[in-house]
Amino acid sequence: MPVQWRRAGPDLLVGLDPDAGALGVQIQDQVRAAIRRGRLRADERLPSTRRFAAALGVSRGTVVAAYEQLLAEGYLQSAAGSGTRVAAGLEEPAARPAEPSVSAPPTVADFEYGIPDLSSVPLADWRRALIEATRRLRTAELGDGDPAGSMHLREVVSAYHRRVRAGCAVATETVIVAGFREGLSFALAALRRHGIADVAVEDPGPHEQDVLVRRAGLRPLPVAVDDGGIDVASLGRSGARAVLLTPAHQCPTGVVLSPARRRRLIAWASRVDGVILEDDYDAEFRYDRRPVGSLQGLAPGRVIALGSVSKTLAPAIRIGWVLAPKRFAAVIADEKRLCSRGAPGIDQEALALLIETGRYDRHLRRMRDVYRLRRDVLVAEAEHAFGRGSIQGSAAGCHVLLRLPEGVSERTVVADAAGRGVRVHGLERYRFPRGDADVAAARVPSLVLGFGNVDAERIRQGIRVLADAARRAAASDH
Repeated sequence: MPVQWRRAGPDLLVGLDPDAGALGVQIQDQVRAAIRRGRLRADERLPSTRRFAAALGVSRGTVVAAYEQLLAEGYLQSAAGSGTRVAAGLEEPAARPAEPSVSAPPTVADFEYGIPDLSSVPLADWRRALIEATRRLRTAELGDGDPAGSMHLREVVSAYHRRVRAGCAVATETVIVAGFREGLSFALAALRRHGIADVAVEDPGPHEQDVLVRRAGLRPLPVAVDDGGIDVASLGRSGARAVLLTPAHQCPTGVVLSPARRRRLIAWASRVDGVILEDDYDAEFRYDRRPVGSLQGLAPGRVIALGSVSKTLAPAIRIGWVLAPKRFAAVIADEKRLCSRGAPGIDQEALALLIETGRYDRHLRRMRDVYRLRRDVLVAEAEHAFGRGSIQGSAAGCHVLLRLPEGVSERTVVADAAGRGVRVHGLERYRFPRGDADVAAARVPSLVLGFGNVDAERIRQGIRVLADAARRAAASDH
């Protein structure tokens, strides 16, 4: 769709060579080429002859003559009050032959992990916060500002973490970033600058976190996760001095790091002069009791806590934070200064206002009720189809683990479901890559079901498709 210019009209990039002569012919040739190659499309408006001539440094008569020639050839059309435009009905530029397309089945349910309910994002509140942010911000605050981010938002976020996550963060040791992954990249770089070479990661754990560790120049070491969370004894044997984990609601198994292991983890960090990277991604959504407090509150000198609004608001509001011990906070801010200026300053101010006014908390309370209902529907449908005990990790967050019948192939079920409009991933996607066939064969086949962006009726339909796919997979194996 062409841009509709209402007053002065657009600019057009045309380069003229004064030494080549015939400036009018050069203008004609370049406008023709722009139309043939698709730079200018049907009904696209050209600059006025006066503006174009001034921009090119030629007489207006030269441009008028060039336009008249192109009008005569049918490349352009002109009407009173509408200006000069590219003529409609011209043959479109030749395109590469399209690949043969295979029609995708209609979407029944998308159980993609980590997506909140996008239809419930409080956009009206966000708009109000943006308007208020633009009204409040002084012109002096529209520059690059502090590499650590808006002091206003740092104060609000650290206060929120103390109030809601039982942390003890302070604004001066908080860095605002453009989402979790950016914050993690800066934190990993800070570890490397402090001489740490190995980082333990949960196995299974969040998809691609081992990749991010490698990209930072560090070595990821897998440590097993069981019903009590990460195995701290295995962590101690790994030789790592840093660990990246999701203690409040382990991704993807959904288990909570047990109290005993939380204490052992802190003791391990003290013993090896280690660092705990805490991915605090969806702890606000707890259904059986109050959310488990952040590890940062237990050992602020050993924990770097990372959070964002990707799962509480929406991934498109690309704002996150890193709460770090003093010796790391300055290095993380310096990494940010060198690599990125992070989230836009106006958006940072808007988020600060959204939290300060209570609208953020109000949204979270409402979404807890929405997600609890969807969780209840999913558990009931899954246990009806797959049996009691088939669901794990349903006490918090927006995803659960569905255990498949023994011997059923995750990949077979995932592929069958995809062919019938249900998108889901197997637990294998979240495991550390290994070539050990015996270990793989001993694993319980499971699916990771995200339900944040799936309504109750689609959950019911999706579970029915998965149950049928599992039955078919079991029958084909015998």
